[in-house]
Amino acid sequence: MNRLKLYFQLVRMDKPIGILLLLWPTLAALWLAAGGKPAWSLVAIFILGTALMRSAGCAINDFADRDFDKHVKRTAERPLTSGKIAAWEAVMVAVVLTLLSLLLILPLNTLTKELSVIAVIVAGSYPYFKRFFAIPQAYLGIAFGFGIPMGFAAVQGAVPAAAWLLLVANVFWAIAYDTEYAMVDRDDDLKIGIKTSAITFGRYDVLAIMLCYALSLGLVFAVGWQFGLRGWFSAGMLLAAACAVYHYRLIRTRERAACFTAFRHNNWLGAAVFGGIALDYALR
Repeated sequence: MNRLKLYFQLVRMDKPIGILLLLWPTLAALWLAAGGKPAWSLVAIFILGTALMRSAGCAINDFADRDFDKHVKRTAERPLTSGKIAAWEAVMVAVVLTLLSLLLILPLNTLTKELSVIAVIVAGSYPYFKRFFAIPQAYLGIAFGFGIPMGFAAVQGAVPAAAWLLLVANVFWAIAYDTEYAMVDRDDDLKIGIKTSAITFGRYDVLAIMLCYALSLGLVFAVGWQFGLRGWFSAGMLLAAACAVYHYRLIRTRERAACFTAFRHNNWLGAAVFGGIALDYALR
């Protein structure tokens, strides 16, 4: 039982914010692709698949960062870094969860299966981008947003241009919220040589975050308008914009606790966007 608890902590099931940040754009894509009426079996597959892949990503991330995390106060006590589990156990957990997620999509069409392979490659390679890529959060946005083209492929059998625009929007959103997250660890990351957007942006970090929010929300609004969404969708987008303004108030002083609060609050920004889309379809 103690081992299972450690695995539970390894994949961050005790901290579901990461699952939610993947889930909201994936659900938004399913609703848009299906005109507000996705099959509930498909919704269940994507919800469970999102949880499994995010969990697998956490395990492989901790494996990749096991020699770095010990030097960061926030991550030093993670199960792998602290030596409570072995490196092979983290790899085993990641492989099992990935295989389970791939089994989920067996009933889906060929295009969705092909995209899932790309999604696994992107998710598995993300931790290593921090070694050399100045803004690894952009790559994270692709990994966290690949449920968008997969959702369209599963519903429509194709990935229209609008889906790729939503993926770009997700990249900007990920840069925004993960830069807030990186601001918490900036001092430690500078010492150990990890590259993050918080370091790359330097004193322009807050400005960069707000610009990314604006670009992300602007692209989502444009796509929603193209799909004929109006009143409730606009209300949801205004609420999401209000969340972004609230985040500015939190991060402008660059205090660690406030930046972490802003990062976690992105769950509500994503929920506002999806809620606006779902309500606009439901209340027509």
